[in-house]
This record gives sequence, structure tokens and C-alpha cells, in this order.
Amino acid sequence: MRGKTVTPYQRHIMTELPQLISDLALILIVAGLTTIIFKRLKQPLVLGYILAGFLAGPNMTLTPSVEEHESIEVWSQIGVIFLMFSLGLEFSFKKILKGGASPIIAACFIMTLMWGMGCGAGYLMGWSPINCMFVGGMLAMSSTTIIYKAFDDMGLMTRRFASKVMSVLILEDILGIVVMVILSAVAVSNQFEGSELILSLLKLGFFLLLWFLVGMWVVPTFLHRNRMFINKETLVIVSIGLCFLMVVVADSVGYSTALGAFMMGSILAETVEAERIDSAISSIKDLFGAIFFVSVGMMVSPSDLVDHWVPIVVLVGTILVGQAVFGTIGYLLSGSSRSDALMSGFSMAQIGEFAFIIAALGESLGVTDGFLMPVVVATSIITTFLTPYMIKLAAKISGTKKETGERAQREVKREKKEVAPLAGFIRKVILQTVIYSVLSIAVVSLLFVSLLVMCRHLFGHWAGNAVCGVLVLLLLAPLLRPIVMKNNTSVEARQVRSQYAWGNRFIHFTILIRFLFAVNVVYYVIDFLSPYRWYWHILLAVGIVLLIIRSQWIRRVSMKMESVFMENLMRRENASGPAYARQLRGSDLHIARLSLPEGSTWGGKTLAQLRIGGRNGVHVAAIVRDHHRINVPGGNSMLFPHDVLEVVGDDQSIEQFSQRMSTEVHSLIPDDVSMMKLVCIEVGSGTSFEGVLIKDSGIRGEYHCMVVGVEDRKGNMRVAGADYCISGGDKLWLAGSYEELARLKKALVQ
Repeated sequence: MRGKTVTPYQRHIMTELPQLISDLALILIVAGLTTIIFKRLKQPLVLGYILAGFLAGPNMTLTPSVEEHESIEVWSQIGVIFLMFSLGLEFSFKKILKGGASPIIAACFIMTLMWGMGCGAGYLMGWSPINCMFVGGMLAMSSTTIIYKAFDDMGLMTRRFASKVMSVLILEDILGIVVMVILSAVAVSNQFEGSELILSLLKLGFFLLLWFLVGMWVVPTFLHRNRMFINKETLVIVSIGLCFLMVVVADSVGYSTALGAFMMGSILAETVEAERIDSAISSIKDLFGAIFFVSVGMMVSPSDLVDHWVPIVVLVGTILVGQAVFGTIGYLLSGSSRSDALMSGFSMAQIGEFAFIIAALGESLGVTDGFLMPVVVATSIITTFLTPYMIKLAAKISGTKKETGERAQREVKREKKEVAPLAGFIRKVILQTVIYSVLSIAVVSLLFVSLLVMCRHLFGHWAGNAVCGVLVLLLLAPLLRPIVMKNNTSVEARQVRSQYAWGNRFIHFTILIRFLFAVNVVYYVIDFLSPYRWYWHILLAVGIVLLIIRSQWIRRVSMKMESVFMENLMRRENASGPAYARQLRGSDLHIARLSLPEGSTWGGKTLAQLRIGGRNGVHVAAIVRDHHRINVPGGNSMLFPHDVLEVVGDDQSIEQFSQRMSTEVHSLIPDDVSMMKLVCIEVGSGTSFEGVLIKDSGIRGEYHCMVVGVEDRKGNMRVAGADYCISGGDKLWLAGSYEELARLKKALVQ
């Protein structure tokens, strides 16, 4: 080995460390120290990460700084992806839709007025119109990741207002895509195009609906059928792979990577594996999320803060006042109580990742001034720092006001109000037509782009067109039949026929309209591929649609596809919680999920022994243990560490219960105290143990130690049973704690 030569490449590997590893070491060490300090000061960890970025950034010359900025920026983008993916796992689209129009009203109201305030602030400071537009767009959206992190650090995720805030923030992120489209159009053409905005909204809605429908049909089915082969390690790989697949898809059609990650999270949120996925990727999310917030802190320059302190102060004041006022009003208009509206509005008083994206968009288009990015970063940091104080201020203000209950009563009445049969029928018909139309358009577009080229290459031009057309129509058939035939005999349709004299004619009229729509889709496919005249195409399209309607095979396939989709959509809901818990609306009661911490003193105790309902005023609706679920557990149900409890109560009772659960844990024992030890002790002659059986010696009962075996003169150890008689000179191998072994040794050798 001494004579073995070392190649130059090996010498290079041994002597030079990649700069990225050095940068990560610096970032993580500084972030770890700052977060410990902020944790001791009871401040959000986000602020510690931002401070760490400032200390490790290029603008801080007194400390070592990061050198490979491009790689850190890539890692920070991955952090945004994981944060948005985790957010989608917590708040699904179905949960938002259940909230009705409330989050939509709040999001649109807040974004519109905050955009106006941002434009007005820029105008008062003498900025150009395009700078004002971009600043307004930056101020229109609060930071989803910062608020999510702040709620988590402050223990507010179980509060009722937190779910409302997150629903609005999700809608703001989706509408942020529209904001970016508007700003891009204005920047390029220097004018506002209403038609382009409408097309952008339709395109966004098309892709969101398509991704959700296809994802809900494919992903949960795949996970469910392969569940027995997916352990924790495989689940991490599969879920992250799906997340990045949707990120690539979203980026390929011109949308942000954050939106793609959120969409896949919302799809997986409807699966029964959602909790396992969230738990499995939590450490990865924390790592990359920390790097993202550190990278934000690296953008801070003290000189920029000094040079542009006036715009920073103006924008900070605009955000704090605007969100506190308009945010609260927006939540009130959406039906929230006064206390929830105050907490929601004040908690949204900051800007974050979308503001950075919009600022970068303006720089890439060359339409905004260079000072805008540092001003926005500084504004974001200051408002992030003030976020917990704004939440605490809102808690003090809302605590002095009592709810009258009138709004809740009106909401209950509104929930109980029956929808007119005609309106219900029309709504169902429109919804089914939109859903299946989106799928039909996607199928036609995808196959014409990919399959048509392959068919023409294999069979020639016209023969390839014919083969492609047959395959396209076969795939379209299960999608076109529901457009024409679904809901024609539903409960709403029968009520329309019975309550209105013209009801039967109206339903036949809707069938005719939907039939013509299906004919038009088939006509488009045939006309695109066939060389014959248009009137032959129309006749063929009508015949094909009639055949689709009459075919029992197509009917069964269509119903099977829909049943699989609905089963995937409702699988988690059917497997979670009792029915009464999901119907509590219009009141302060809601469901929260809490995990029993490791080392909890509740481990091994029953619900009756813990008296959770009597002491904390909450009801345990379910206990989730790995893949096993106990719905509506009885008093004899026993708890174990890491159990997930689904509890029903109001904000105050759930918060008290959460505090009790987190504090009633066993204190951690240092490594050098009361540890088990294995020792060999020789029994002295004339001791009280000589001539005594092991079972009668008291070694186990009095000294809490265990005889592992007896060593003979040759050094071999044999197992000693309870009836073994101890003799003087025996070498006993004993296991026990340090204290007990020391006490036993004194008795054995005396």
C-alpha cells in the first residue's frame, strides 16, 4: 500500500471541498444559532432564518459570507416548492369549496383595495406609472409561507380563524398568477387588455380543473392499489416525485413552480396517505424552507435600507394599515365573526415570496427601476418581524368584544335554506358540462399533438388520420355521454317536471343543447382529419353521438370512471371522523388534529382516566394510530405516544387542551443518569446471598436488577434459572441501573 500512487484527480478530491458544501455548512450553522436565540426569545423562527441570511450574506463584511449564490438560489426555490406542497397537503381545494363564496369574497376584496393602495402610495412618492402598478401587485398578496410558518410557531394552526386565513391565502396565490399576467401584458404593450385578461383567467381555470380531475382519478388510485408495497421510504420518494412532476408540468405551460407544487399537495390531501406524507417529508421541508428564508435575508443591504428608508417606511405603513382595515372588512363581508375577522386581517399584514417573484418579473422585463427589489425585500422583512405583534394586538382587541351570535344564526339559516329545484338542476348540468368539456378538450389536444404524428408515420397520412380518429373518438365517448345524458332523471329533474308545467320541455331543451355540443366536438375531430365535405362530417358526427348515447358498454365505462373519481375524492372523508363532526357549521365548534408527543404521561392511559371532556371541554372524535382509526372512541380506549387525536371544540378549549397535552410529558433524563449497565460481580464468602436461590435473593424485587448468567472458572457463562443456588465465589453477570448495581455490589461482596 505504501508504494501505491495517488492520481491527480484523487488528490484534487481529497484537497478541495466543493464550495456549495462550505456554503451550506455556514448557512445551517448560523441558522441553527439564530433560531435557538429566537426560540429562547419566543419569536418566530422565520425571523431567525432571515437574520441568519443577513449575517451570512455578501452585504455583511464582518462575518464569513456565502460565495456560490446561484446554487443557494436553486435550493431556495426547492424550499418554496416544499413549503407550497406541504401547504397543499394541509388545505385541499375541496375544503375551500366547502367554504362557499366566503374566501372568494374576502380574497377579491382585499387584493383589489390593497393593489389600489399600493398604486396610490407609489404615485404619492412620484414613481412612474409602471412602478406603481408593480408595487400595487406586490402589496396585493400576503405571504402564504410566512403566515403558515408564523401560525405554526405560535401554535395557532388549530384556531378556527387560521383555516379561513389559509383558504384566502391559497386563493390569493392562485389569483397571483392572474396578477402576473396582467403586469406582463401592461409592461409589454403599455396598455390594459381586457380580452387578454379574460383569456388568461379561462386558461388558468382550464388547467387547474384539468390537473385536479386527472390527478384525483390517477394518483389516489395508484397509491391505493400499491399501498401494501409502499413503506415510509418509498412514500417519500413517490410523493416528492409526484410533486416535482406537477412542478415541471406547471412550468411547461407557463405557470409558477409554486402553483404546481400546491396543486399536487391538494390532490394528495384527499388521499388517506396525506398524514403519512406530511409526516414523512416534514424534515425535508424544514431544511429547504430554512434555506429559502435564509436566501431572502441575504438580499438585505444596509446601504439600500439607508438610501431608500422613506419608501420602505411608506410601504410598511401602507401594508400594516391597509391589511388591518381592509383585511378585517373583507373577512367581515365574507361572513366571519368580529373576533375572527380582526385576527385574520391583522395576521395578513406582510408581503413575501410572491412580491419577490413580481419584483424579479419587472426586472427581467426591464420596466421597473433597480431600487424596487431591495425596497420590497426590506419591507417584507420588517412586516414579517411585525407579524406576530400584529397577531397579538388583534388578540387583545378582539378579546374585549363579545359575539352576539346573530351572524352565526344567519349562517345556519342560510345553510338550511333549500335550493330551488330548477336552480339545482341548472347548476348540476353546467358543472358536469364544464368538467367533461375540459377533459374532452385535453384528450383531443394531447392526442392530436402526440398520437397523430405517430399514426401518420406508421400508416401514412390519410390512413394514419383514420386510425388516430378512431382512437380519439373511443377515448372521447365515455366523456361525451355524461354531457348529454347525466342528471336527466335526477331528483332535481323529477322535481322540475312535477312542479313546472313547462318543466319537461325545458329538460328536453337542455338535452338538445348538450347533444349539439357533443356533436360539435365530434365534428371538430372528423373535420380536422377527414378530406370529405363538411355536410358529410355533420351527418357522421350526429350518428356517432347517437351511437354513444345508445351504447351500454360506453355507459358502463363512463359510470366506472366517475365512480372511481368520486371514491378517490371521498375516500379520506369517509375514513375520517364521525358524521356529526363534519356537520358542525355556523358555530365556534370545529375539528382539530393534534399529535400526542413522545414521552407523554398519557401513554397507556384511557380516555376515562384522563377526563379530557370534563377538564378541557373538548370531545375526542377519533384516534388515528398508523393505518388504524378508532372513530368515536369509548372511555376504555387507551392512548399511546404519536397517536393523532381528532378533537371537537372551540378555539379556547382546543388551545387549553393542546397546552395540557404538550406539558404533561416525562422529563428528559440525561445520558449519564439512571442508565442500564451490565457488570460482573463476584459473590463474597459469608454474605447473606450465599446458599440462597436466585428467586429468593431479592436481587430482582429489592434491588431491581437481573441475573443474566453465571461465569465459570474457564470464563464461560451459563444461564442461571430462578432455582439456581448462589455460592461464594460465583461470578454473577448482572444488569441494572448504576445506582442499584452499586447498592447490590456492596451487599454481594461484604
